[in-house]
Amino acid sequence: METIRFLDENGTFELKNPETVSGLYFPLASETGLKSAVAPDLAGDSKLDQESFLLEPVSIEDLRNSRGTRNFWCVTEKGCWSATGVSAEQEAARFTPEQDESRLTAGFLWQSVRRVSKRYGLQAELTSFVPPDENVEILEIRITNQDAAPQCVAGIAAVPVYGRSADNLRDHRNVTSMLHRIQTTEHGVQVKPTMSFDEKGHRENRRIYYVLGVSGDGSAPAGFYPTVQEFVGEGGTFLHPRAIYEGSASKAPGAEINGREAMGGIRFHETTLGPGETAVYLIFLGITEDARDIDRILTAYGTANQVQAALERTKIYWQNKVNVRYRSGSEDFDRLMRWVSLQPFLRRIYGCSFLPHHDYGRGGRGWRDLWQDCLSLLLMDPDGVGEMIRANFGGVRIDGTNATIIGEGLGNFIADRNGIARVWMDHALWPLMTTKLYIDQTGDLDILRAEAPYFKDPQAMRGTEIDGQWDAAYGNQQRTASGEVYTGSILEHLLIQHLTAFYEVGEHNIFRLRGADWNDALDMAPERGESVAFTCAYAGNLRDLAGLLRLLDQKEPGGMAEVAEELAVFLELPVGLYDSIPKKQEILSQYTSQCRHSVSGKRIRVSLAALAENLTEKADWLTDHIRRQEWIEDGKDGWFNSYYDNHGHPLEGVTEAGARMMLTGQVFAIMSGTASEEQVKAITRSADRYLYKKEVGGYRLNTDFHELKPDMGRMFGFAYGEKENGAVFSHMTVMYANALYRRGFVREGYKALQTLADSALDFGTSKIYPGIPEYFNAEGRGMYHYLTGAASWYMLTVMTEAFGVRGENGSLAIAPKLVKEQFSQEGIAVLTLPFADKQFQITFVNLNGKDFDQYRIEKAYLTAPDCPQMCRLTAAEGRVVLDRAFLDQLPGEGNQITVELM
Repeated sequence: METIRFLDENGTFELKNPETVSGLYFPLASETGLKSAVAPDLAGDSKLDQESFLLEPVSIEDLRNSRGTRNFWCVTEKGCWSATGVSAEQEAARFTPEQDESRLTAGFLWQSVRRVSKRYGLQAELTSFVPPDENVEILEIRITNQDAAPQCVAGIAAVPVYGRSADNLRDHRNVTSMLHRIQTTEHGVQVKPTMSFDEKGHRENRRIYYVLGVSGDGSAPAGFYPTVQEFVGEGGTFLHPRAIYEGSASKAPGAEINGREAMGGIRFHETTLGPGETAVYLIFLGITEDARDIDRILTAYGTANQVQAALERTKIYWQNKVNVRYRSGSEDFDRLMRWVSLQPFLRRIYGCSFLPHHDYGRGGRGWRDLWQDCLSLLLMDPDGVGEMIRANFGGVRIDGTNATIIGEGLGNFIADRNGIARVWMDHALWPLMTTKLYIDQTGDLDILRAEAPYFKDPQAMRGTEIDGQWDAAYGNQQRTASGEVYTGSILEHLLIQHLTAFYEVGEHNIFRLRGADWNDALDMAPERGESVAFTCAYAGNLRDLAGLLRLLDQKEPGGMAEVAEELAVFLELPVGLYDSIPKKQEILSQYTSQCRHSVSGKRIRVSLAALAENLTEKADWLTDHIRRQEWIEDGKDGWFNSYYDNHGHPLEGVTEAGARMMLTGQVFAIMSGTASEEQVKAITRSADRYLYKKEVGGYRLNTDFHELKPDMGRMFGFAYGEKENGAVFSHMTVMYANALYRRGFVREGYKALQTLADSALDFGTSKIYPGIPEYFNAEGRGMYHYLTGAASWYMLTVMTEAFGVRGENGSLAIAPKLVKEQFSQEGIAVLTLPFADKQFQITFVNLNGKDFDQYRIEKAYLTAPDCPQMCRLTAAEGRVVLDRAFLDQLPGEGNQITVELM
């Protein structure tokens, strides 16, 4: 099998014969809405949202099975050749000596495929991209005559236009084609359905779906095939269309056809190409509500020179968006990291539903996505993140749960009117993690004092009951008894989220699992299920929140926090009663009953220091409780139980069928400090023994339980090694690495992190373009390539833990944990990043080739454009810290820090 080869430091790569690998696809998107996916043969789809698909929606299986692709045919005296490789003849020739030669080259959101046919003496180069500020996909086709004699070529673009909701792929497929109003224009085919078909309520359609064509010199096409039927012909197929092979007459501009499946079939004028001569064709695929946009697109991009300029602008745009660069001991790793750093942008654009592997969901993002996607923004483009955080807190309910239906735009949360309450018990965890990183990166501690509303819908009592008094007139913001919208500080929101979780415990005094935690597939233990893993995580969060309160108290000595008077009940229980499960449940019930429909609006004042102490007591109790109750030993080492099932039984342990171990519980036990130093050592040895499998990507999510377990979750119904049941799940593996780095287990953390990277780069096994997939399956194949919060966490871990460059309450701290393999042969490692609105290049010099536990910071210095002389930086306790006041005096560009290690 061919392998991927990087071409430059920007991550541009190439792959020979990409069509010999199944399931490859590439994202092409704008920041204004258009979301495309394109395979090497130009299969894939394009859409704005769930309701507006320009091309037929495809899942990963459809990429292999569907032949209704973006195609371009060359009709010559020798026959008919598909420039994309999608014809019956070319399919038959695959895996034989007659197969076309092809090569894919791609960079940040552009793809080019070169295909050569010896039989036809033609070469095609097809370049696809979406300008970052347009809702149009541009395809440039260059056809070159490689024969020694002239050839007459007629080019024909063939793009089936779906033009409706993804819901109509099976449901009312034929009926919705009757809504199509198709017309040919001077340059292409436009489709404007009369309405959006929905039996819950049909709506008038305003969107126009179009496919346009222009020759490279700007001339219009010769004619059109505006419907599928007239293009493929009776008995024909997209692989062998009769219009191509029989030379059917095309329609002129001005034709109108109603009620048929639409086709962007565009016939260009014949042209004679001398040896080595090239013909250029431009195809535009787009969606708009304003017909004037179509003329504007033709004016802005209607020549080959304009398209080339737009392509260069697109390349520069996305390279500049990813303003972090890495230089280590491996060029391939550094270039992989360019793609990992791009992935969070793609995830924000595509959500969980709009690429071929994302064959679930109807668009939008989930609650965790809102917060975890901010992590990478804080590392690359923190402007506006504070506003995003404040808006996101508007999705928190007063009972500590949160909205799960998230609309378009900032802070737009939608009421759940279907009566199906779903509470993920980990949801309260992520807002604090993101807020803390924001404070560390910016120093904006005052955000804790910022006010935000609370979300309100029919769900009440933490999703266990319906508030019958709520109606649409009430609105989606929590109100007081007097009817005013109630707002509370972000600190209050965080307290409510964590205190309600602390008191919602099951029979083992562990936080209840409810509908699931981070692992959505643990969804069948709502009554008696408990999550030890995330109880550990909450313990860590309680300590972090206490730490932020102490920082506030240092800034405002003797400071107070104003919180809703209803919270007082959470702060009054003495530590001695934390063991009482009934008492905790009673307190939670008392609080949620008080807030069932409205709140009083009255506030109490609590000392910041006392509040910090209260949270610390809770964290300490949880740590001691879990260490006593949940530790498992196998005679050699040990690990923590992660869950209780719906029968109240611990999920993990040593059984007759073998050891049962899950990675999740270990990650958060280590990260939160719940695991002691000796326990961390034991966990790493156990994880290596039971979970690690290098050839499939590293650390599996769990061992094989050899049981269906309908009392725990659907994950146990999956084949072992697939998705949540024992796959190498990148997100949790990266968090395992992060946790190990935090606790000083650097070599172990590096192993987890690097194995993922090595697996992704091993194209022969992973079969994915550069980046980190959601998971590696039982065969080591990367799956759900761009759907993963792992990319943000991978960036975070490499930058803040391995390179050791991180924010601390607005200051910049540098404390490297690079292992010797991460330095170049010259002993150099470099991280380029923005911080405090400045650009920095930080160079680590390890001339003696020492490992992380052998070197120390000998000296550090800074040079900047306005400072011709080196500025010596102070190193203390293995760290260099540049405080915010000093950073504010530096110029915006050209700041270089050198850290010498001895």
